[in-house]
Amino acid sequence: MSAYSGMIMAEIKGGEQGGRTVAENVRVIRLAVSLGGVESLVEHPYSMTHGKYLLTSEETDESGITPGMLRISIGIEDAGDLIKDFDQALEKVVL
Repeated sequence: MSAYSGMIMAEIKGGEQGGRTVAENVRVIRLAVSLGGVESLVEHPYSMTHGKYLLTSEETDESGITPGMLRISIGIEDAGDLIKDFDQALEKVVL
């Protein structure tokens, strides 16, 4: 990436279950809260840091965190490997 950050957000169809399914099924990308290292990481904030388990529903709504949201920090792995990893994880989401 040039002139941009390696941090992106994706909204996964299927709500909380869809987001958790993708986050739990990536293999090249690690599921972790600590974002910003050289390896690619994914976080599902709704179940890990900001969601219904840690904040009130009002706080969650105010934070902008949604049930299907993923925070992704792109590392130094091959882009093709990352795309394939997300593809295989997304195929596991049941809508």
